[in-house]
Amino acid sequence: MKRPRPIAGIRHFVRRHRPVISEVVREPTAGGIIFRRQPGNPQIIEILLIQDSKGRWTIPKGHIEEGENPRQTAEREIREETGLRNMRVLDWVGKINFRYRRGNSLVLMTTEIYLVAAKGDSDGVNPEKWMNSLAWLPASEALDKIEYEDIGKLILLALKKIRKKNL
Repeated sequence: MKRPRPIAGIRHFVRRHRPVISEVVREPTAGGIIFRRQPGNPQIIEILLIQDSKGRWTIPKGHIEEGENPRQTAEREIREETGLRNMRVLDWVGKINFRYRRGNSLVLMTTEIYLVAAKGDSDGVNPEKWMNSLAWLPASEALDKIEYEDIGKLILLALKKIRKKNL
């Protein structure tokens, strides 16, 4: 019996190994769940989401810079990524831990998430150039769009805080 020919490219695929992880990198980050009452209908809570360059809906967040605490980072990142200037950082909502591989490094990322109230005219938000989109969405719609389960759970906790404290 004649041996079948291998699928084109299978040898390359089988021989290609990922490099061994040679370092572990810790990256502390912070961000915010930004909310407002819908203009014209204050019964509806809206959440501000960004759509990243890969098309995933998430919340504004970024790396903690030297000399900053997580709360300051959340406020700075929100300003940079959304253009929102008038806000109030309220409560800490929770922490997300995740890991991913970057070349031969294992990156351990911890993100501190805060509840942030948009104040005044919050319609004039603008996404940074690297983003696909930015939108105020009713909370139920935001929960449907969010790409990350952990952030979705924190949005639910944030909504509970908003209703409990009547914010």
